[in-house]
Amino acid sequence: MTHNVPNRNWSYPTAIKFGVGRVNELAEHCAAAGIKKPLFVTDKALASLPITADAVAVLSKAGLGSAVFSDVDPNPNEGNMEAGIKVYKAGGHDGVICFGGGSALDLGKMIALMAHQRADLSVWDLEDIDDWFTRADSAKIAPIVAVPTTAGTGSEVGRAGVLTNSATHKKKIIFHPKLMPVVTICDPALTVGMPKFITAGTGMDALAHCLEAFCSPFYHPMSQGIALEGMRLVFENLPTAYSDPTNLEARAHMMSAAAMGAVAFQKGLGAIHSLSHPVGAVYNTHHGTTNAVVMPMVLDFNRPAIEARIEKAAAYIGIAGGFDGFRKAVMDLRATLAIPANLTAMGVDPARLDELTEMALEDPSCGGNPVEMTRENTRALYQACL
Repeated sequence: MTHNVPNRNWSYPTAIKFGVGRVNELAEHCAAAGIKKPLFVTDKALASLPITADAVAVLSKAGLGSAVFSDVDPNPNEGNMEAGIKVYKAGGHDGVICFGGGSALDLGKMIALMAHQRADLSVWDLEDIDDWFTRADSAKIAPIVAVPTTAGTGSEVGRAGVLTNSATHKKKIIFHPKLMPVVTICDPALTVGMPKFITAGTGMDALAHCLEAFCSPFYHPMSQGIALEGMRLVFENLPTAYSDPTNLEARAHMMSAAAMGAVAFQKGLGAIHSLSHPVGAVYNTHHGTTNAVVMPMVLDFNRPAIEARIEKAAAYIGIAGGFDGFRKAVMDLRATLAIPANLTAMGVDPARLDELTEMALEDPSCGGNPVEMTRENTRALYQACL
């Protein structure tokens, strides 16, 4: 989606710190961003782990007081956001450290965005539609430092966050240019302790971002090239990161692929995401894993429009057999990563396909799909995923 950004005195990020051990620089980067009392936002699973304690200790040693907020659901909602804002205000915080996977990164961004906005402005008023982001007071958005501990969503290099409306069970993309972190610290060592199913799901999320960006019909040659190289990195490194979790080279390449996917999908997303967003919102499934489940069926759905393009991608990546070879490589990768076979295995009830179909058609991702999505073919596509 293209945004015509009016002239503002907005600060933009100038630093991505990449490499093993860079998390030890957390305090100095907070200080450089003018943050003296950050709120440390992470998820429930990470909150008690040593990597979190070590990161908080880096701040404490530097005299940067930091409360830890971890009431973050796998698909965070406005209730999580409001709870975080309450802690942020009560503690007198002046910035947010987003530490974790996509859930913590997205929710931390929402807290930074909404903590000091006027009372009558809802977060839903800032959905990624037209110039809705101009409704927010940019001067009241707190600075953000992002520290990803997974390699998938790429939220650490994005200007948006995904929030689930708990009343409608719909995921919304909330956008503002100042949601781009001031500093992002990509330390591959932080991803070593990921459970295998999270390594698998987040890695397949990175592949989905690159694949859909590459197949999007819109014109953006820079994103096209980034998406192609991102796919290569995933195919070559995700199996190693999964089978040998301590392999820092594979972990580093996957962190790169995740960031590349998020940059590339400025070109567009498609049916993979428009199908998986409703499933995640209704059934609370892991986003990247859901993407992986529907990926082969979406490839089949889009084949008439993307076959020649996928053949070129397969040749670049080193996959023999053109489109069929590429699809087989996706299936082989899913098998290696123990991805569920279909949406039925993830608990999706066929009786709710009409509801999911309507939600998919409302999702902004469907507008970037190479084949136009209609009520009939989208429901049939969901059926094929069961």
